[in-house]
Amino acid sequence: MNTAPLPTVLACGAWLKNAACLLVDGAPVWSAVHGDLSDPAACAALETSVQQLLAGHGAPIAAVAHDLHPDFFSTQLAVQLAATIGVPAIGVQHHHAHIAAVVAEHGIEGPVIGLALDGVGLGTDGQAWGGELIWMHGAQWQRLGHLTPLALPGGDRAAREPWRMAASALHALGRGDEIPSRFGSQVGEAVAAGVQQMLIKNLNCPQTSSTGRWFDAAAGALGLSVRQTDEAEAAIALEAAAARCLALHPGTAALPGAVIDAQNRLDLRGLMPALFDATADGVDTAAAGFHLALADALADWATRSALERGSRDVCLGGGCFFNRILRERVTECLLAAQLRVHRPIDKGCGDAGLALGQAWIAAQQLAATTAQEQPTKEAEPCA
Repeated sequence: MNTAPLPTVLACGAWLKNAACLLVDGAPVWSAVHGDLSDPAACAALETSVQQLLAGHGAPIAAVAHDLHPDFFSTQLAVQLAATIGVPAIGVQHHHAHIAAVVAEHGIEGPVIGLALDGVGLGTDGQAWGGELIWMHGAQWQRLGHLTPLALPGGDRAAREPWRMAASALHALGRGDEIPSRFGSQVGEAVAAGVQQMLIKNLNCPQTSSTGRWFDAAAGALGLSVRQTDEAEAAIALEAAAARCLALHPGTAALPGAVIDAQNRLDLRGLMPALFDATADGVDTAAAGFHLALADALADWATRSALERGSRDVCLGGGCFFNRILRERVTECLLAAQLRVHRPIDKGCGDAGLALGQAWIAAQQLAATTAQEQPTKEAEPCA
């Protein structure tokens, strides 16, 4: 990692829980949290905050960092601002930024393994990511693995209707013929049959590695959520069910079936039959078993990569780590493997702290480029 002073970089955040950050001498100067940029008032507040951050710092900035998604208002603002000032606009992948925010906040100087788990973020391949295993060292990073993707029947609509994600999981298990009978009474037989056909024909079914959508699938499979009006409503219901079980039965076993495949993808399909086949009085136990299995598999996945890469530091980022059961179990397992675990402190694990990671990565890239352009000084001979 480059040890020279980091250049000053402004970052405009992403979409959800937006906040801007100015990185000055490696330290963050934050704006207020504006909220989701679907609200025009939040967009206006972001513009005002950006101008205030720039006005409050005398030295010129070296770049403006932003999310990879071209349609985000924060991205468009960053690109326009960079052009106006005459500095580079640097796009930063969403989950890379989540892990970098933890690295920056803790001042970690060596290579790290990151688990970035959330609802969605645009990947470098143009796909929807959200369950990512990352290696990072300064300006360098690599996507080591991801959760096995699920189809999103109906695109973004699937994120609002957990039953669709459950239907997607059924299809992935080769049990798609059960979709109409399982969900027809809840959503209408024609709608359920239509989703079944979408999955069969792969029509309007983009793929996602999102951990949040796997939580939705689990909640839908257990009948805990059909449609959700608030963010993470299904995941919260699933966690509440698991917590009820674990409070009464702390020795509940993890479900079997999570597998790390030959491509280093974490495949959760094997956990789903126990959820679809759970009886009414077994819902809470199945929810707990799902949580424990997911946490154990994630920790094993990260531990293997840490050993292979020679890193002792694991960073946890992304909104799924608001889930207490997941967060504590993953941390416990990683510590048992003699690894150091780092989590966000100031802004929490969600998108409110993402701009710090964006700014830090852009600053690291600029510093690395500057170092490469400078002539190498010949080493002094030993006395």
